[in-house]
Amino acid sequence: MKRITVFCGSSSGFDEIYLIRARQLGEALAALGIELVYGGAKVGLMGAVADAVLKAGGRVTGVLPVFLRDKEIAHEGLTELILVDSMHERKTRMNELCDGVIALPGGFGTLEEFFEMLTWAQLGLHKKPIAILNIDGFYNPLIALVQAMVDRGFLKPANQQMLIVSDDIHDLLNKMREYKAPVVGKWITKGTV
Repeated sequence: MKRITVFCGSSSGFDEIYLIRARQLGEALAALGIELVYGGAKVGLMGAVADAVLKAGGRVTGVLPVFLRDKEIAHEGLTELILVDSMHERKTRMNELCDGVIALPGGFGTLEEFFEMLTWAQLGLHKKPIAILNIDGFYNPLIALVQAMVDRGFLKPANQQMLIVSDDIHDLLNKMREYKAPVVGKWITKGTV
């Protein structure tokens, strides 16, 4: 993996642990020579992970819609800042640039971006590892919801296994390196799970 896209909050959350772990992820990526691709903002967890990569001597590519730059949240100290016209173009470009995805805590935007990449993988549009750094159990309710999707017949167990989860950065990166995409399709009919 040469480049990893990180989706995360433009806010920092209420607990300092989120900023600490975002910075640790940035430091780990830089130490491993993995370039960060992210949303291009200087605020929240987004700014924290980018600043940590840069401080450790790594490379950071931000992908930011023009309308957000105009709101003065663009990180101007990146290795590269790519400006795009829309949120959809942003996700498409981030997908083109990366070899895998990690989600840190965030809000609606983080989940929307993360699930679109996961859905693209489920549909076979890419075979990249999609992962969650489950800081302080932040994503436990989501993991329980994914299990409910399996239990109630809306998601195949093989597709559930596409979701890589760990609360340890190096364990998560190792799991991502070892990831093999499933060869099953998405669709479920009664009696075929």
